[in-house]
Amino acid sequence: MTQWLERQAAVRDRRGLVRRPLPRAADERFIDLASNDYLGLTADPRVAEAAAAAASVWGAGATSSRLVAGTTRLHLDLEQELAALAGMEAALVFSSGYLANIGVITALGGPGTLIVADEHCHASMIDGFRLSRSRTESFTHNSVEDAGRLLADRQEPRALIAVESLYSVLGDEAPLAALLALAEDHDAVLLIDEAHSLGVTGTGTFQGRGAVAGTFLAGHPNVVVTATLSKALGSQGGAVLGSALLREHLLNRARSFIFDTGLAPASAAAALAAVRIIRDEPWRAESVRSNAAALAAGLAPALAARGAAVEQTAADRSAVEQTAGAVQSIAMPSAASALAAAEAARTAGVRIGCFRPPSVPDGISRLRLTARATLTRADIDDSCAVLRGILEELL
Repeated sequence: MTQWLERQAAVRDRRGLVRRPLPRAADERFIDLASNDYLGLTADPRVAEAAAAAASVWGAGATSSRLVAGTTRLHLDLEQELAALAGMEAALVFSSGYLANIGVITALGGPGTLIVADEHCHASMIDGFRLSRSRTESFTHNSVEDAGRLLADRQEPRALIAVESLYSVLGDEAPLAALLALAEDHDAVLLIDEAHSLGVTGTGTFQGRGAVAGTFLAGHPNVVVTATLSKALGSQGGAVLGSALLREHLLNRARSFIFDTGLAPASAAAALAAVRIIRDEPWRAESVRSNAAALAAGLAPALAARGAAVEQTAADRSAVEQTAGAVQSIAMPSAASALAAAEAARTAGVRIGCFRPPSVPDGISRLRLTARATLTRADIDDSCAVLRGILEELL
């Protein structure tokens, strides 16, 4: 085993795929374009104080699984208000978004369920597919036609179409309306991961409530939503949202809920405070998107000049434009160049995401920039100046 581990380490090093956690200081001065704290709620005093108060009352942890003694009134209030925010009938909170995806997929899957999944689905969904023991087929990214082709020959009595409303690497949107029509035609469930959409997208009075809320998808019997509490909500945890009947099924069948210690009360309280802020302060979502537009405009000269450095697919070209959410994706020629760009930006005081295989679904190493509601105009101008210089040198 030791020799095999040494060979694996050597391969990673040769391919530029070594990953190491970089600790950050509480008072660091970086411009943050890497985290998923889209609304800036992690450090919001109302969210932090809610967490501290809950820890003072309930202690540091949930003490057991939710079905034993790990459920508090905070958990139930969070589930009720989260469901209302997203326009769904009911919600069930898990200890992480990863576990929420695994829980719902394994509880709905099995040998009698065909899973048809977008090829860019998150790793948590992919692991759920594998654990479910369902026959799983991938369709071309955002191709409703290809998904329909896979469903047409189905032999299984049940089917699940799995997508993300906003994809975490490219930042592009799924064609949800067309996918729901496909699900209705084939008596399938449409599973929508709202991890990068909840708190960021939505229109009118549903600003910040995600891609499903306020549309005909909300509360639809063929629609199931998963979400995380650790991105726009600034806390920790995950949730599955759907019908009350689905919630009851998950309570009894989702192993990642039944056999896991419940979400810490402090995290539940923080997420509950964040849900209320998102509901009451929709301007935060608009700030994310306006800052994303400013980042895209500020980087346009460097991105336009990259020319033949990266073979541009349609997905690459769309990444030059403002995306629907917070994520701006920049394709890089190699894993080494992506890592070098991220290191150079960090040295200059700008933290950005660096995605290399196997984290990227299309196999292209990328820089990922995430706009946040709390970025100032000076933050955006300074970071764009730094990144333009780096990209012009590397590309």
